[in-house]
Amino acid sequence: MPTPRPTTYWDYIRVDELLALQGGLEDDEAGVTGEELLFITVHQVFELWFKLILRDLSAARDLFGGERVAEQELSGVVARLQRITTLFRVATQHWEVVETLPTRAYLEFRTKLMPASGFQSAQMRRIEVLLGLPEEERIPLGPPGSHLDALRNPDGSASPSLAAVEAQLADTPTLLDALEAWLARTPIDGCEHDAPDAQERLLAFIERYLAAHAAETERAEQHARQVTPASDHERLARMYAGERESVRAFLLPRAAGDSGGSAEVDLDRARTRAAMVFIDTYRELPLLAWPREVLAALIELEQAFVIFRQRHARMVERVIGRRTGTGGSAGVDYLDRTALEYRVFRDLWAIRTLMIRPAAAPVLERPDFYDFASQ
Repeated sequence: MPTPRPTTYWDYIRVDELLALQGGLEDDEAGVTGEELLFITVHQVFELWFKLILRDLSAARDLFGGERVAEQELSGVVARLQRITTLFRVATQHWEVVETLPTRAYLEFRTKLMPASGFQSAQMRRIEVLLGLPEEERIPLGPPGSHLDALRNPDGSASPSLAAVEAQLADTPTLLDALEAWLARTPIDGCEHDAPDAQERLLAFIERYLAAHAAETERAEQHARQVTPASDHERLARMYAGERESVRAFLLPRAAGDSGGSAEVDLDRARTRAAMVFIDTYRELPLLAWPREVLAALIELEQAFVIFRQRHARMVERVIGRRTGTGGSAGVDYLDRTALEYRVFRDLWAIRTLMIRPAAAPVLERPDFYDFASQ
């Protein structure tokens, strides 16, 4: 049996093949300027980071997609989510490298890109899909037709990028769907989600929480009245009343198709949202420690993604201003809209508005349920 050849760094990392991939359209680095080489290299690095992000997102999704998630597995998924956040932060810093391109130097090779666009990054689109960005919330690039058409070859034929994104769309559930299914199984005040009285206990907890929140807003209103003129008290009353109404509407959302004529509640959505509030409110309880870290890691991840988008927009504005994008998009305006409007974990962001002081939280009927010793 032949002796295995000793491994070298350049063989393991495939250095020669990697360094031969910056030749541009001509596949000849001799015809590529230093500025174009920089542009190509940074975007290749982005794609490598995206590859790692997709791997960790898939692993997190698969964990939450199980019928039961063991408590000891949550630390692993938090580590993956935190690594994704780190990857986005590191990638965000790469825009500083692109900003070293003088505008005129970039314009020398920009026409080579047309009609290509960063929107055609299949891995970026896959990240959005896997996270759970709804297709109906996609911002149009400008030209009519589906946003998927931008992933086709110039002659309109299917491309590997289009196939990859379509495969991701078919690969369900998304991380958001899997997360919400996991949250829906959260025991609320010691009551399992499938217990005979689960619905009754859920609604009772929500009403107790709403009462506690209302008391907190009334307390805040009284403080505000002390520092505002009497002529402004009516406005304050409307503002705080509106806050209480919006919180009630959030925790007791109407069922789909309910135009307001009935009081039917979407219990699935109410349970998921109540679980988020419950985990964050009673985060000190032992069995809620890792679930609360999961929710915190998801918020941190999406914030890092939003900042990545914002930084991208500022880089583009700095280098080429507000020109039309190479792919026909609105350029900086399109990028700014994605940073502002693309949110996946909307309910997680929303519960920040609902949080109250620990001392004001409703007293639980079964806090012992969440002790390690009771499990």
